[in-house]
Amino acid sequence: MSENLQEEIIYNGQMYALIVRKDFSAKGLKFFTPNELSQQLAYMNHPAGHIIDPHIHKMVKREVHYTQEVLFIRKGILKVVFFNEEKEEFAQSLLYEGDVLLLVKGGHGFEIIEDCEVFEVKQGPYAGDNDKEKFKF
Repeated sequence: MSENLQEEIIYNGQMYALIVRKDFSAKGLKFFTPNELSQQLAYMNHPAGHIIDPHIHKMVKREVHYTQEVLFIRKGILKVVFFNEEKEEFAQSLLYEGDVLLLVKGGHGFEIIEDCEVFEVKQGPYAGDNDKEKFKF
C-alpha cells in the first residue's frame, strides 16, 4: 500500500480524483478539496469535549456541472481505473478497507479484487441511464 496518505490523481495538470488513505490523521478540521469543487471532502479530528456549534445549513443555490462522487471502502480491495475525457486510461489505483476516494472528473471503472462493501455519496437526484455514458476499453 502507498506510504502517501493523501494522493491526487492528476492528468494534464487537472485533478481527476483524490484518495485519502485509511491511516490519514491530522488535528482539527482539514479540507482536502478546493472551494471550486461542487463536492467538498473534509476530515475532522477533535478531542473529547470539543463542541461544534449547532447549526442549520442555509438554502444556497449552487450550479453543478459534473456528478462528483465519494466512495468509502468499508471492506475488501477495489481497483480503480481512471480515464480522461477521450476515454483513454491514464492511471490505476488500489483502494483498501478504510480508504476514501473522491472522483472529480473524467471516467472511471472498477474491478473487485477482494469481496467489497462500498458506500457511495454523490449529488442527486440520480438520473439513471441519463446520468452516465458507459464505454468499453
